[in-house]
Parts: sequence; C-alpha cells; structure tokens
Amino acid sequence: MDCIFCICVKKELKTYNDTGDAMKLLLSIFFVFQVVCSKVEFYGGSYLVYDSYNDYVVESSNENKRQSVASISKIMTAILVIENSRLDKKIIVDETINKAYGSCVYIHIKDKMTIQDLLYGLMLRSGNDCALMLAKSVGGSVNRFVEMMNEKAQELNMKDSHFSNPSGLDEEDEGNVSTVKDMALLYDYCCQNPIFNEIVQTKVYKRQDGMGFWHNKNRLLKDYSYCVGGKTGFTKKARRTLITRAIKGDHDLIIVTFNCGNDFEFHKKKYEECFETMEKQVFFDKGVYVIGGKPYLFDESLFIEKKKEDCVSYIIKDESVYLYVNQHYIRKQKLKRFCFVDLYQMILKDLFYE
Repeated sequence: MDCIFCICVKKELKTYNDTGDAMKLLLSIFFVFQVVCSKVEFYGGSYLVYDSYNDYVVESSNENKRQSVASISKIMTAILVIENSRLDKKIIVDETINKAYGSCVYIHIKDKMTIQDLLYGLMLRSGNDCALMLAKSVGGSVNRFVEMMNEKAQELNMKDSHFSNPSGLDEEDEGNVSTVKDMALLYDYCCQNPIFNEIVQTKVYKRQDGMGFWHNKNRLLKDYSYCVGGKTGFTKKARRTLITRAIKGDHDLIIVTFNCGNDFEFHKKKYEECFETMEKQVFFDKGVYVIGGKPYLFDESLFIEKKKEDCVSYIIKDESVYLYVNQHYIRKQKLKRFCFVDLYQMILKDLFYE
C-alpha cells in the first residue's frame, strides 16, 4: 500500500507545477489513497471467501482453526432432512421438544406439522425445537441422526468437523465444531439442491398450518440485493457465526465468518470489495485448438474468476488442463479430443440454429 502511494506522489510531483496542477495532484493523491486503503479489515476469529464457481478459496484468515459453530450447524441438519424426507410428510410433535432451549419457534406437543414448516422454522428462525423434531423424524432418534451428520461430513471431506447435536447448542462435549473452510464446503454442496436454495433465500414464510409468518434472521437478504441465502448463529461460546452467499454476474461467492462482531457489515463490504476487484481470466475461448499436434474441442470457454492482482497460470498434462492461482492448484478440466462427428455437429448448428 505504501509503495503504490509513494510512486504516485513521485510521478505527479515531476509533472505538475502551477496552482491548478497542484490541486489536481492533491485530489489524485486523495483518490489513490482512498482506493488503496479501501480493503475491508477483519476483526474476529476466522473468515473465508470461497469462489463457488471455480471451487477455490479467494482469501481467508485462520481457515483451518476449529471452534464451536453454533446454529450454522443447522445447515447440515437441513440438507440431511431434504435428502431423506418428503416435505409434505406430517408428523406429530412429541416430548422430544422438551429438551430444546435457546432459540425456538415454540411449537407444542401434539401439534401436527409438515416437514416443510419445520425446515423453514429451522433455517429462518433457527428453531432448536424444530431441529430436534426433524432429527427424530429422519433418524428415528436424535442420536442416530447425529451419526448421519458425521457420516455426511466424512462424505464431503470435512476433515476438521464433528457434530454432537442437530441444533448447534454448546454441550459438555464441545457441541458442534468445525472450520470456516469445512463450513464453506458444506454450504457449497447444499447450494446444489434447489429446495435448500429456495428455503435459505426466503425472506418471509407463511406457515402451512396457518399459524402465522416467520421472518428470516439473515438481514443481508434485505440489506444487500445480491445476497441469495445464508444462515446465522450465536452461542456464548461460539459468539457470532455467519454464512452467506451472493451472486453478481459471473461471480458466485460464499463467505463464512466465526466470532465476528460486525459480521453482516463485514460480509456486505467484503462482497462489494471482491466483486469490484475480481475479473474473468479466459484461458481458452470456445473452439478447436491443436495442442501437442492433436486437435481438441472446447465446447465452452475455459475461464476462472480471480482478483485483479492474482497471478493465474495453467499446465497441460495427461490430456487435462490444470489451473493455478498464485501457484496454488485450483482445478482441472479434461480435454475433449476433436473428431469428425464434432465437426459435423458444428456445421449443422451453423446451418440451422444460428
């Protein structure tokens, strides 16, 4: 930051001499200083910005630090319920909810509710009573459901995560622990499910049982137009935890923060910073390329979204393109050998569809 600032001052001092130019100099210095110093600072435990489209970490702090994650644990609860139950299934609330405390939607024993209502109560209002009833309905018991949570975590390669309950409440066994990196992986997986996406982007939900409305606790849905979902969390041990997702143009980002007091403000400003400083780097446009003496077809452009200051590169090996950002491997794409069938299809498309 200091280097950029000093270079600009030195260059302008050699160029301008009169009063008007001096004023231009001061304005230019002020402008550069504002731009250079506008990077969003993070004050908290850990955070991570994840590029969902390109599957890589844009930036982070303490990304592998384990801690209690509070109610963002309910993301795991929700996806397991969605994948293992019908939303229109009705269940009768029983004594299981007597163990619920903290954040609840205050359902009552003998209430007849759909899985859908309970899911919205879980994700919009962070209902711990909903978490317990959903866990029992899907797992047969809360304990079995917790086993399912940890099995899913292993399946998703969440190496630093362990779940002890479906709600995120801190218990004697540390509650649910994870990292910002693992939770980003989980949320990215969940976003591939349209039912999950519909739930987390809902601002206000009308209960199917006619017992009123639930408003989403995720304020970013209201305060930031590009936000398309997320989950809030808080316990005295974990402090504030938050996951959100925002999409703008070709950019699809997920931000996770642990122990960040101004989390909503940080998420919004970090999205704005990333969207402003990220750009598309095209490696290969759509078309046919001869690589190593062999023709290969790119059905679509091969590109990556990166921050403007990032250095990107690629290596072609074993008929695959390996992409790197700042010398860190990001992902690979298998090359497709071009053949006469592809040429025939391209000719037909040009003749009849374009």
